[in-house]
Amino acid sequence: MFAGLYIHIPFCLNKCPYCDFYSITDTSLHAVFLDALITEMQLIDHEGLHFDTLYVGGGTPSVLDVTSMERIIEFAHQSYPIDIASEITVEVNPGTVTLEQLKVYRRIGINRINIGIQSFHSNNLRFLQRSHSVSDINQTITWAVKAGFEKLGLDLIYGIPGQTTTSWLSDLQQAVASEPQHISCYSLIFEPGTPLDDGRLKGYVVPLSDENICNLYETARTFLTDKGYVQYEISNFAYTYGIESQPLNPEHNQSRHNLKYWSFAPYIGLGPSANSFIEPKRFWNHSSIEKYLADLADKRRPIEGIETLSQEQMMIEAIYLGLRQTKGISIDVFNSMFGQNFHARFKDTIEDLAEKGLVKCSQSHCALTPKGMLLLDSVVAVFT
Repeated sequence: MFAGLYIHIPFCLNKCPYCDFYSITDTSLHAVFLDALITEMQLIDHEGLHFDTLYVGGGTPSVLDVTSMERIIEFAHQSYPIDIASEITVEVNPGTVTLEQLKVYRRIGINRINIGIQSFHSNNLRFLQRSHSVSDINQTITWAVKAGFEKLGLDLIYGIPGQTTTSWLSDLQQAVASEPQHISCYSLIFEPGTPLDDGRLKGYVVPLSDENICNLYETARTFLTDKGYVQYEISNFAYTYGIESQPLNPEHNQSRHNLKYWSFAPYIGLGPSANSFIEPKRFWNHSSIEKYLADLADKRRPIEGIETLSQEQMMIEAIYLGLRQTKGISIDVFNSMFGQNFHARFKDTIEDLAEKGLVKCSQSHCALTPKGMLLLDSVVAVFT
């Protein structure tokens, strides 16, 4: 099984009020961070792993200059056995990238771009405090295609206060009109400790009702399915047609890297706050660039914690990760991995959830229904 490599770039032009990913806005640390990152690459023993995905996320990776990005990709290849046919992805935000920058990305081997557009409506962008405009979005998409990217992903957010089914459908229509190979639709989450949640607690921000959020989710599912996008995970849709509308392998446009997180594949994370998993251990880096830099200056791996998962913990994670995917839990894989009979162990649970219309199970798979996808956490809790 191939492994995945993730690199976290912890820099943003400004901090979005809803985001709880680790990032900072101090651009003066770019150079020292890059040196530390390369040191970290050299310190980590890849333990015989071979990689077929590399994902550069953040933060906003595109705030780095192209020379820095080129150096990151070059040292990743020098430090790890990365397959020649690997999927190499970089996240970019509109307004932080140029056509020439994207051309360099393509030249150095990056073959997939994810653009964090969030919305095609100015009022939504203002609410989310995004630094880009609708014009920036359209320009970035045009440039990505012109630079030669054949794998283009767009990220959208729904559940924004004031958002209607009509305005959300307009976002989806404009996204599809750009002909991306991949679309992600994420529900706005009021993460504890973020300025957005603070506004909710103080009454400045009124979230949409659960019913409205469910309606927006169903709108996305129905619309994107009708337009040839297949949902393969709760938030992710991949286009299933190629040139002249010929059907593709269903997995052709899926994010190979993200699939690793949902299938117990090993992955290594580099950079502040990055997580790694090599069964049965999970370990994670400091969510502090100061601690990260200090450890690497002394040639120490910047690990904040390590957890060894018990079989029971692994089993619950397998259920959670399997149910996130529309294909569901593979019964044979589950039984083989844990020495269990899935149907026998969870017979009463499955029957109860099926009666409520939340899961559908066969001899080979157990998956959530569309209704069940809206209640993932509640469904998984029943299995514990």
